[in-house]
Amino acid sequence: MTEPTVPSPQLFFDAAFAVQRTCSIKAAIDLEIFTAMKEGHTTPLALARRCHASERGMRMLADYLVILGFLTKSGNAYALTPDSDVFLAKTSPAYLGGTLDFILSPPLFDGFRRLTEAVRKGGTALEADGTTAEEHPEWVTFARVMIPMMRHPANWIGDHLLSAGGTIRKVLDIAAGHGVFGVEIAKRFPDAEVTAVDWANVLAVARETADAESVGNRYTTIPGSAFDVDFGDGYDVVLLTNFLHHFDPRTCETLLKKVKASLASNGRVITLEFVPNDDRISPASADFALIMLATTPAGDAYTFKELAAMFHNAGFGRSEIHAVPNSKEHVIITHTSSETP
Repeated sequence: MTEPTVPSPQLFFDAAFAVQRTCSIKAAIDLEIFTAMKEGHTTPLALARRCHASERGMRMLADYLVILGFLTKSGNAYALTPDSDVFLAKTSPAYLGGTLDFILSPPLFDGFRRLTEAVRKGGTALEADGTTAEEHPEWVTFARVMIPMMRHPANWIGDHLLSAGGTIRKVLDIAAGHGVFGVEIAKRFPDAEVTAVDWANVLAVARETADAESVGNRYTTIPGSAFDVDFGDGYDVVLLTNFLHHFDPRTCETLLKKVKASLASNGRVITLEFVPNDDRISPASADFALIMLATTPAGDAYTFKELAAMFHNAGFGRSEIHAVPNSKEHVIITHTSSETP
């Protein structure tokens, strides 16, 4: 006989105390605990000296990081887990600690602090259109700190285009941000010239990325709103990475019509998005919709059916979806024609 399930408050407490976990990992990043451990400082005293903190405070925080699974402990010494070693030590090329500068930035943090208002309103309670406000300074922060997180899907897109064959000579990168997506294509296609669109302050970061990757001579910029500037035409590929989710479907379709006019006859649009299943509660990335509620007036996490319908309504042909391995995001490739090559 199956025992009846006993109600438990544990899920509530896990959610209610989640802020403590967030603040703890932020403190560990600020103090450079993971970096110090990679350097060989493994005891509370050694960590305290390296991180300019008290031994008592270091012991308590490090113990909590063990409980959370970021560290291990043997006797009086701590050790990095494989994940912490790769992603949380500043000396690692895959370091993700800097992303907290954006994840915990005022627009995102305050948007969730005022979530009750946003639910009542049906859109962000932040002033000035939240994160969709013109030339929002936090997008410079985003561009500078999110490169490690975006490098993997950018490489996947570049490799996928390379394996598909053909020539790519003109690329339009809309809301280019850090510039990684366009740059990775330029690195794989020596004849490709990339045109990046974003706010002027953000494009300065994209330009730095292009110059650092030695493709700056094939990288031009158009400052301004993607809804207002002249894209030009004849593009083989248009990149729409992490952009459509900020807007309502009608606004997206308006942009997509403009995008279609900029493409060559056999051009493609590469869209990167958090794509929930039709039930809107799976996979785990479906929770991205709530971020849009908290931080934008009308954004959402759109299903593949919804995205494909937007492209169809804008005059495009077929769309296909691809899961990016080891990522929460999906790539949608949309063709100007419905015909299968």
